[in-house]
Amino acid sequence: MTSQFPTDRKPKRDALLEAVEGVRDVVEASAIEAEELRTLPRKAVDAIYDAGLFSLKVPEVLGGAEADPVTQIEVIEAMTRIDTSAGWTLMIGAGSLGLASAFVSDEAVPEIFADGRIPRFASSSRPTGTAEPAGGGYIVNGRWPFASGVLHSEWILAGIPVSKDAAPGGRRIIVFPTSKAEIHDNWHVAGLQGTGSCDFSLTDLFVPEEFTCDVMNDAPRRGLPLYNIRVPGILAVEHVGFALGAGRRALDEITELAQTKSRGVPPSALIQRSSFQQAIGECDFRLRAAHALAIEIYESAWQTVCSGEPVSLNAQVEMRGVAAYATHVALDAASQAFQFAGASALYSTNVIQRCYRDLSAAAQHGMVSSTSYENHGKLELGFTEVHALS
Repeated sequence: MTSQFPTDRKPKRDALLEAVEGVRDVVEASAIEAEELRTLPRKAVDAIYDAGLFSLKVPEVLGGAEADPVTQIEVIEAMTRIDTSAGWTLMIGAGSLGLASAFVSDEAVPEIFADGRIPRFASSSRPTGTAEPAGGGYIVNGRWPFASGVLHSEWILAGIPVSKDAAPGGRRIIVFPTSKAEIHDNWHVAGLQGTGSCDFSLTDLFVPEEFTCDVMNDAPRRGLPLYNIRVPGILAVEHVGFALGAGRRALDEITELAQTKSRGVPPSALIQRSSFQQAIGECDFRLRAAHALAIEIYESAWQTVCSGEPVSLNAQVEMRGVAAYATHVALDAASQAFQFAGASALYSTNVIQRCYRDLSAAAQHGMVSSTSYENHGKLELGFTEVHALS
């Protein structure tokens, strides 16, 4: 299969960012509708898909972009800066598709990538439900939450708990057609409202062994060296891009609003207030610092795997930790933008409010929880019993 993107790193990066810019008008026009529909409108999904952006993390051998992690940050950041729902949908769609394409068996690939076509994916990696071994596979039952993009997906990737004999960590990933799942219309939420992150359930679904994998312990079957970064680093990178894109959009919006907004009695221009000037300066520096730190950490991981070396525990902890840091820095920037915007930010159509709500929701994700700071602190203090995903 042939990718629609160049192979060399810089031309590939430029082509992917041009693809994001190419869908700007459709994505921007769909933002408010996404909030109303509680999922990204089909026209926006189709535009992102047709631009090849869901293939961001798919191995080149399967027709994907197989972008390096720094490029992934920049692409997801650029999409999120246009619209947070689109950025999150791209992040989850590309990430779940990427994991499946790198780790599933050779026998599963022809069905998932039928006729060489890249499919649309959703995922819920939380290991819930039950999986009973049966005749070369598993009988799966259960309900899974937060399957972002499931309403427009063709395949789903989900975590399942299994016996320690089946997987050293007691869990596996299953991949199955969306048509086999019952989707529950329960996405009534305060943040990430336009991402369609509904629950789904499975009843007595047989999943062949070939359509399962263990992304924590199995070696990637394709997509090297990228997927030698492994979990959590290969997934935490997406959260960096989303957070930085949403935080910067909030700062852009309040900076523009400040040109004309006045507050107080008698009215004084927001742009002239020293407290606002200080907040803008600090938020800008912190977002830029988070961006620079993320690039440093992920570029180092990329160079490590490109040299054929394994990524260390310390690097995994840092990759997850910087995703949490970027998220919390961006949330603070959006929170301050929301406060300075005043009552006008209360309307659901206000972009600053949307960035603030969506970053608040994104900060609830387990990948960017405060335990990532604890893990980094433990390593700094000389502890050896540290798990990067704890």
